[in-house]
Amino acid sequence: MTIRLLIVDDDPLVRAGLTLMLGGAEELEIVGEGADGREVPELVARHAPDVVLMDIRMPDVDGLTATELLRARPGAPEVVVLTTFHADEQVLRALRAGAAGFVLKDTPPAEIVAAVRRVAAGDPVLSPAVTRQLMTHVAGQPEHSPRAAAGGRLAELAEREREVAVAVGRGLANAEIAAELYMSVPTVKTHVSRVLAKLGLNNRVQIALLVHDAGLLDENRGDNP
Repeated sequence: MTIRLLIVDDDPLVRAGLTLMLGGAEELEIVGEGADGREVPELVARHAPDVVLMDIRMPDVDGLTATELLRARPGAPEVVVLTTFHADEQVLRALRAGAAGFVLKDTPPAEIVAAVRRVAAGDPVLSPAVTRQLMTHVAGQPEHSPRAAAGGRLAELAEREREVAVAVGRGLANAEIAAELYMSVPTVKTHVSRVLAKLGLNNRVQIALLVHDAGLLDENRGDNP
């Protein structure tokens, strides 16, 4: 299956470099380029990409706003944000807006290709180590820890769905969740889909952030020293 990729960055040299580096990758087709977030809706409508590689900092409409607007639409492509920071506030806001993950601008081309493939397959581009770093960044900012509200939303879940949500928050892959909770991988996928639908979320990254906000990762560490 060919993955259709749209690149959005205000720096023409960055766009040219990404096009050159990624254009020859198997199963990857660069269908368009944009220089600002305001161009994204029209480019997506014209080229129907599977994944958008989106710069965060752009002068007119930034990548955060463009991501929020794009991911609010039905059938929207996945978004991977481009950044120069590991745990920047803008990255966290983009993830909350529905981005499936992020890659650093100095990431080797092969890893960017792998990230695009993962996102196109429905997996977030956040390793457990990066997830922990982001959660630590969030924990240092009280205004981003609405525990009661997050806990209320997660209370809508059935017990098994809640267990799966916590496992997603810990950065576990579907196979790891299946082994830990003694269920099949297809059952895990079903639970994840139900969690997303019940909570009105776009992807696993948003599940992880909500679980963190509710304090469930702290509870889990306490139960499993």
